[in-house]
Amino acid sequence: MALVDTPRAHAPAPPAQGVFSRLIEAVISWNDRRATRNALARLSDRALDDIGLSRGDIDRIARRF
Repeated sequence: MALVDTPRAHAPAPPAQGVFSRLIEAVISWNDRRATRNALARLSDRALDDIGLSRGDIDRIARRF
């Protein structure tokens, strides 16, 4: 069984106040997707199967973050 621990909670972001805030939110979102994709890609096929995923599901799951 695998455990992925993230250093921060996924809480709803406050409403954007401007272009800079939207840029920061986009970078954070991109990094969350990247970290999720990398963590899932490091798992073995058996570990992915244990949690009900396959290699083909990784991108779809990462897009949710």
